Amino acid sequence: MRQFAGACRFVYNKALALQKARREVGEKHLGYASLCKHLTEWRSSAETPWLKEAHSQIVQQALKDLERAYRNFFEKRAAFPKFKKRGQYDRFRFPQGITLDNSNGRIKLPKLGWMRYRKSRDVLGEVRNVTVSLSHCKWFVSIQTERTVEHAVAQGAAVGIDVGVARFVTLSNGRPLEAINSFRKHEARLRRYQRRTSRKVKFSNNWKKAQAKVKNLHYRIANIRKDFLHKASAAISKNHALVVVEDLKVRNMTASAAGTSEAPGVNVRAKSGLNKAILDQGWSEFRRQLEYKMAWKGGKLIAVPPQYTSQICPRCGHTSKDNRKTQAKFECVGCGFEEHADLVGAINILERGYRLLARGESVQSDHSVKQEPTEVTQAAFA
Repeated sequence: MRQFAGACRFVYNKALALQKARREVGEKHLGYASLCKHLTEWRSSAETPWLKEAHSQIVQQALKDLERAYRNFFEKRAAFPKFKKRGQYDRFRFPQGITLDNSNGRIKLPKLGWMRYRKSRDVLGEVRNVTVSLSHCKWFVSIQTERTVEHAVAQGAAVGIDVGVARFVTLSNGRPLEAINSFRKHEARLRRYQRRTSRKVKFSNNWKKAQAKVKNLHYRIANIRKDFLHKASAAISKNHALVVVEDLKVRNMTASAAGTSEAPGVNVRAKSGLNKAILDQGWSEFRRQLEYKMAWKGGKLIAVPPQYTSQICPRCGHTSKDNRKTQAKFECVGCGFEEHADLVGAINILERGYRLLARGESVQSDHSVKQEPTEVTQAAFA
């Protein structure tokens, strides 16, 4: 499997180098069919005879990945394609020739034969393609299927969601959801492991062992955060027909405040800590999961402008920055209404969503769901 992944990575990089060379001399961009002709030459070349050992379709899929990367660049959805290295492109995809034994938790892949995997759920529908990927010394199989499902009917009432640092989520019905803070809980241990790594001779065996500990801990932190976000988004989408969130630009919010040598930033240390706390929560990933899970459940997600949601009094409508004197307390200077600031923000977000619905408008970010979700099952090889 490592050999197959290496062959796909080699073909991807060689095709990208060819495209860049043609672009520098002003020649036309090659399409997928033209690249396949070059692939036939590379597989027959005496310099790369080992390419024949890889299944022909998986290296063709690598060219399709490159074609998709170029299309995303031309349509201004992504940056220009980059060369891949080991650890960034350790995967290959079979578009056909797969046999699935659902009852026994095993799968037959071309040139690999029958392989057992840890079956966490049944694979429903007709198998379309299978992607095998290496992530942190573990091989995963992603099985994409196609099936017909009944149109889901949303259940539950509407809710507004205010995300924060102290509280991960506050719902407009008053229910808070505390943050998991997976990075902060493991930060001291991570710092200790990184310090040990820096004392080793680079690329020595002891350095590799210390580096593996750092990677293992990063992997654990990411998995804890991912598990928490999936459970939170699933619970909210299951129990609410309408969810209203703020259209936050997290990338802009977490930009560095260091500035330049000519114009140095202010409060750089405090801003760095805030950025780290925001990224530790995973706001963007939470929003992404809510979007497709609400679509699966038949519900609707609306993103509203975030301006002044925490400064408007939900009782009298008075807006002032003096209404929120502290991070947690809201006290209206107009009518004296008092409540937790995050709850006030969630109530105002829901009210703003109602107004947008009444006018027939909606605000969505660039990563909105534009198509029906596809059923994908992931499992780990045993």
